[in-house]
Amino acid sequence: MDHSMTDDPSSMTTTSTMMLSVFQNSIATPLYSEAWTPSSTGTYAATCLFLILLGAGFRGLLALKSRQEGRWLDAELHRRYVVVNGKPPLAQRLSTDSVAKSTAVLSENGVEENVVVVKKRTPSRTPPWRMSVDPVRALLDTVVAGVGYLLMLAVMTMNVGYFLSVLGGTFLGSLLVGRYIVSEEH
Repeated sequence: MDHSMTDDPSSMTTTSTMMLSVFQNSIATPLYSEAWTPSSTGTYAATCLFLILLGAGFRGLLALKSRQEGRWLDAELHRRYVVVNGKPPLAQRLSTDSVAKSTAVLSENGVEENVVVVKKRTPSRTPPWRMSVDPVRALLDTVVAGVGYLLMLAVMTMNVGYFLSVLGGTFLGSLLVGRYIVSEEH
């Protein structure tokens, strides 16, 4: 790459592979590939609309991930069955003890006779790897990262319209689902 500068404005050319350091407002800014280069105001507006929707979708994915993590944590903390040996069957205790009636365990199989649910107030250790949780978590993380990188690439074009579209999508997404996103950073 030749970094020499000349004073002749006609010798300056702009290529799409050159890294821009200032914002520009060219309608013909490629997005993700040369094939996706708007050629009219309408296609530029459609590209900006796509970026708004992608930005809002990104916030939706973050909300989905946050809600799902909450569900997984609730399941981890509230459904711990422990087998209890040496106690009379639950049916017998229910008939004689009024306190036992409030601690009955009802599952898919009906009243469990020899288990007790143990609740933990705070997680003291890392939860075990679970086939029902961890692949879904990994897939969600991958999709969130992928969409985030696509938004980053759009901003890196240094196109004002693309940049404002990503910000607008972030605003719209946060307006719609921001209350569901629990930040662990605070």
